[in-house]
Amino acid sequence: MKALGCLFVIIIVALVAFFTRGYWWSKVWRTGDSAAVADTSTWQPLTGEGAQRARVALEQLRGQRGPVYRTVRPGDLAAYIVQELSKTLPPSADSIEAAAIGDRLYVRARIRTSELGDRSALGPFALLLGETERIQLAGTLRIIRPGFAELQVKEFRIRDFALPPALIPRLVQQLSPRTRAPELSPDGLPLRTPEYIGDVRISDGQITLYRTQSAPAPATR
Repeated sequence: MKALGCLFVIIIVALVAFFTRGYWWSKVWRTGDSAAVADTSTWQPLTGEGAQRARVALEQLRGQRGPVYRTVRPGDLAAYIVQELSKTLPPSADSIEAAAIGDRLYVRARIRTSELGDRSALGPFALLLGETERIQLAGTLRIIRPGFAELQVKEFRIRDFALPPALIPRLVQQLSPRTRAPELSPDGLPLRTPEYIGDVRISDGQITLYRTQSAPAPATR
C-alpha cells in the first residue's frame, strides 16, 4: 500500500508539472527569445571567400611595417578558424553561421547529436533530442600564447534550450581533442592562430585583430 501511495503521489506531481510547464519550463531551460539569441540579420554564413578575406587581413599584420590592427567580419574570421585553424565543430556540422554580438563571437550549426559525446550530462533533456539538432555556441576569444588561442564558451544552446552554465565545460571538453593543453580554460575550445596575432577584440558587431608586440590603435568604425 505504501508503494502504491508513493506511485500515486509521483503520478500527481508529474501531471501537475506537465500542465504547468508553460510557467516553469522557460525558467529552468531559459527557452524562447532572449538577449543571448542573435537577431537573424546579424548572422553571416561561412564561405570559402570569407575565409580568404580573413586570410588576407591576417597576412597584412605579418610585417612590422604593416598596420597594427585589422577589422574583419565575424563570418570571415569564423570561416578561417573552422576551415584553416581548428576542428572545434563535429565532422557532421553544416549550415554554419557566425555573428558578433557585444563582446562575444556566436557560432551555430546543425550536427548529429551522437557527436556531442556522452549525453548523460544533459539529463532527461537528452531524450528529447533528434538525430540532428542545431547547436549554438557563444564566447570570447583569448590569445593564450603566440600561435595558440581559445574560444571560451559562455553560452551553449541546443535547439532553443540554453544549457545551465555548469554543464558547459563538460560538453566543451567532449567536443575538444582528447589531449587538451594545460593552459586551456575548462570551457575553452582550442584554436590555432598565426604567431604574429597578439590580441583579438569583439565590439559593435566587428572583430579586430591586433599584431603582436604592438600597442593597439583605437578601433575605428
